[in-house]
Amino acid sequence: QLQAFGGGLVQPGGSLRLSCATSGFALNYSAIGWFRQAPGKEREGVSCISRSDGRTYYADSVKGRFTASRDNAKNSVYLQMNSLKPEDTAVYYCATGPYGSSCPETSMYYWGKGTQVTVSS
Repeated sequence: QLQAFGGGLVQPGGSLRLSCATSGFALNYSAIGWFRQAPGKEREGVSCISRSDGRTYYADSVKGRFTASRDNAKNSVYLQMNSLKPEDTAVYYCATGPYGSSCPETSMYYWGKGTQVTVSS
């Protein structure tokens, strides 16, 4: 089972750190993607962190504000979100798939339960 947690309500400009953890399998065999879905919108990719070298990729909308990292020893992946904006409000998901350095949404086959992030004053 894969699960994202750490969401909550935060004011604009604030920060949150999401975690993605799993039981039953190791996360270090593939890249891990973060995705989000806002009400009435399609799910979109936010970030991807590669399996071995920790290389990261970000959507333009979060570049410079979000940072993905992983701790393979703890079997966990993190998404540090700074300078949050109301448009970041969404349910955030972590997912894994067959590739070591990319996270194409349609190829991801394990999806964690999402965590709600609400940015509002």
